[in-house]
Amino acid sequence: VDWKDRRMWPTVLPIMLVTFPAAAQYFFWEHFRLPFGATFLCVALLFGEWLDRYISFWGWTFYPINLVWPTSLVPQALFLDIVLLLSKSFIVTAIVGSMGFSLLLYPNNWVILAQFHQPTEQYGTLMSLADVIGFHNVRTSMPEYIRIIERGTMRTFGKDVVGVA
Repeated sequence: VDWKDRRMWPTVLPIMLVTFPAAAQYFFWEHFRLPFGATFLCVALLFGEWLDRYISFWGWTFYPINLVWPTSLVPQALFLDIVLLLSKSFIVTAIVGSMGFSLLLYPNNWVILAQFHQPTEQYGTLMSLADVIGFHNVRTSMPEYIRIIERGTMRTFGKDVVGVA
């Protein structure tokens, strides 16, 4: 939960994620004239992600499964496919569909994330519950000195998050 920060997750992730649904959409549209390539790929990706999260996190380490859910991409993929279905143009789909794909990522997942954005005070510091989870559930793959904490006093003048040693 704590890696889904408010800067990188809604900006960088959709740009990286739109490439594979767009490629699947091209394949399904060119070969079969079916406008559901992006949705098909995102449902398959979501199934694989849940399988991986369950086996890797819960099956191997008993890490709480409600803290490691994958990003929901199906509504964004449906929007991408609907734009292709209505326009029948790759140019319009690339401009309008990819923009909608990126803009729908955060509102679609906000319902799941909202409970972890609640403020709490820990040892005199105001933090979100996602940051508290990052403190208390130590992951072996991320050393403590690389952990990034989002506090108002720890941002630089460029508003970048600073690592805590």
